[in-house]
Amino acid sequence: MPLYDLLSAQRVVILERPGDRNAVLDTAAQLLCEGHPQMTAALSKGLQEREALASTAIGHGVAIPHGRTPLFEHSRAAFLRLAQPVDFGAADGQPVDLVLAMAVPEHHVQQHLQLLAELAERFADEAFRERLRGAPNEAELSYRLLDYCRRSAA
Repeated sequence: MPLYDLLSAQRVVILERPGDRNAVLDTAAQLLCEGHPQMTAALSKGLQEREALASTAIGHGVAIPHGRTPLFEHSRAAFLRLAQPVDFGAADGQPVDLVLAMAVPEHHVQQHLQLLAELAERFADEAFRERLRGAPNEAELSYRLLDYCRRSAA
């Protein structure tokens, strides 16, 4: 499944005051659950538990918090650009300012692994990361992210 199928403009945000890592994961869960409080709490807990196992930071200021969940029938993602980088415990020591959070149905094990590999490859591209960091507002950030995903899937 291409990344652009997982995202929507409503789930692409710039966080001016991200707080700490758990606050970022809470916000990601809110976006992924589209404001449903009980679902948000469950997903946030799952993302935090996954993060406690090992950091989802992949280096270069990027983290991909993710988890399998029974809450959704289809995979979905949210993108958060953090105005102030947050420590995610990255192996390269860099704090994170680009976060692609993902929720995948429990039974989509292979899809989950394929998506993680695709995301790691995409965010390894320095020009792509800088293009996202340079977007002046959420509308442009969303356009740059979704347009890039559409073009690369074609």
